[in-house]
Amino acid sequence: MIKQWKISIPQLSGDAERCVYVYLPADWQNREERYPVLYMFDGHNVFFDDHATYGKSWGMGEYMDAQQKKLIVVAVECNHEGNQRLEEYSPVDFDFPQIGTVQGRGKTYMDWLVNTLKPYIDANFPTLPDREHTSIAGSSMGGLMALYAVCDYNHIFKNAACLSPSFWMSKDKVLHIVENARIATDSIIYIGYGSVELPNHAPSSEALISVARLLLTRGVNVALKIIPGLSHNESSWEKQIPMFMDHLGL
Repeated sequence: MIKQWKISIPQLSGDAERCVYVYLPADWQNREERYPVLYMFDGHNVFFDDHATYGKSWGMGEYMDAQQKKLIVVAVECNHEGNQRLEEYSPVDFDFPQIGTVQGRGKTYMDWLVNTLKPYIDANFPTLPDREHTSIAGSSMGGLMALYAVCDYNHIFKNAACLSPSFWMSKDKVLHIVENARIATDSIIYIGYGSVELPNHAPSSEALISVARLLLTRGVNVALKIIPGLSHNESSWEKQIPMFMDHLGL
């Protein structure tokens, strides 16, 4: 089942509300069992087609039900106002064509997730709250944030799935995050790109290779996949769910 409710993040968007979605195993109230948790970005695109920006979701709920996964998934809607999604989903400032300088507010977002949202989820649902059982995932800018989370908040998130991550927007700054991260070698990071999206954007390929190489030199477990025929959209990310779930041990 999927519970949903409205919340605000005052430090980022004042009183404006956005939706939180929480997937729960069917028998979560009937058993004295606790579950690992996967946090996800762009929550409006995760479960329901009629909530998704482009009319197609990841179909995460259907996958979870079909596989009878014993896992809680927490997904928060992004800020749709202007360029706010870019700001909230970037840990660094960067220049974006036709927009100008984007001021990254990713640290503020992650501090809210770690210090406000996660304690609420752990207090109200049967979670396994420790690092060993807490993962994070996202796509595009959300994929960048998943990398940032597992690097700078590695005491909270052991593993991350980064789908079509926007490492390219400031490669040097992203590499600096990885280079200076206190990330344990037992962490697992899945990085997935579609073969269709890479050839037309050389900076993505260069950043992808650089980030993966640096993670490997840090001794981190990296699963890097270029999947034939997939592109930069929810349908392609849906096809990668079994891949990253398997790699992260979920």
